Amino acid sequence: MTRHGLTFLLCLAALAADAHAQQVPGHRHGAMQGDRQAPVFLASTAKPFAALMDDAMAVMDDGMRRAPTNGVPEHDFVTMMIPHHQGAIDMAKALLLRTTDPELRNLAQGIITEQQNEIQLMQAWLRRHPASAPAAAAAAARPPSH
Repeated sequence: MTRHGLTFLLCLAALAADAHAQQVPGHRHGAMQGDRQAPVFLASTAKPFAALMDDAMAVMDDGMRRAPTNGVPEHDFVTMMIPHHQGAIDMAKALLLRTTDPELRNLAQGIITEQQNEIQLMQAWLRRHPASAPAAAAAAARPPSH
């Protein structure tokens, strides 16, 4: 496969993943909050690698700041880790556009696979553990009275 063919396939995969992520609860890649739209990562050979990494970090940071937290440590951890893991996926996609090193390509592909699996596990956990109110979490954290 030519480099251009691979780039085209990676771009299609990125677009499909972004479209899927926008439909999955808990992953708000590109979601609106207030009057400002969240940044969106797009792996593209039109930008230098450093700019792609900056973009991936900006999207990840924004996603972590926008994560719906409620004071329940487990919930807040999971909602913030989802955009963190997506950031690793985005960075790996950026590397795949630029490197021919087989060891690093394999590492990047493994990161994409594993981080996507972990995002799915975290989304499943959120579905099984609906966000509880901080007051309920505080009550659960108190030692039992005798």
